[in-house]
Amino acid sequence: MSDSVATQIVQRVEIVRDFARSDLFDRTFKEGMALVEETAAYLDGDGRRDSRLLNREDALAYAGESMRLTTRLMQIASWLLVQRAVREGDMEAADACEERYRLTPVQSSSADAGEKMPEGLISLLDRANRLYDRISHMDKRMFIDAEFEVPAVNQVLNQMQLLQNAFGAATEARQ
Repeated sequence: MSDSVATQIVQRVEIVRDFARSDLFDRTFKEGMALVEETAAYLDGDGRRDSRLLNREDALAYAGESMRLTTRLMQIASWLLVQRAVREGDMEAADACEERYRLTPVQSSSADAGEKMPEGLISLLDRANRLYDRISHMDKRMFIDAEFEVPAVNQVLNQMQLLQNAFGAATEARQ
């Protein structure tokens, strides 16, 4: 393993530790878990009643949208729980950096289903999508972008060094 790769890994581990200890994590964790609980209560209560009022085709769309919602929330909760495990010392930050703990892309909701869906489901879908997007951005910044951050090469200095090497060698050869 090269020194730059080892340095990147150490930096990434520190980023994960810092995030797990941050107020941003606290707020995001509370928001995510509250949304999971609210969604479960809705789907078991008012959502069940709302789905019975839909015609067969819309009820099928409702079932698909509610499955997408629960899948998205499961991914959010899993990601947040990994970060909490790092915070509480139950998991090493280096282990949390593994690919299997990254968020995976999720299928977006169908555009036309929203008009016929109950308002409660639409609201939960919207909030879950926004939270997922925020967490996905954090995940990308913490894990993916870090892989591609390479020290910038100053092109002018690089060219000057090439010139110096070329002409310096010619000057030394004449002496």
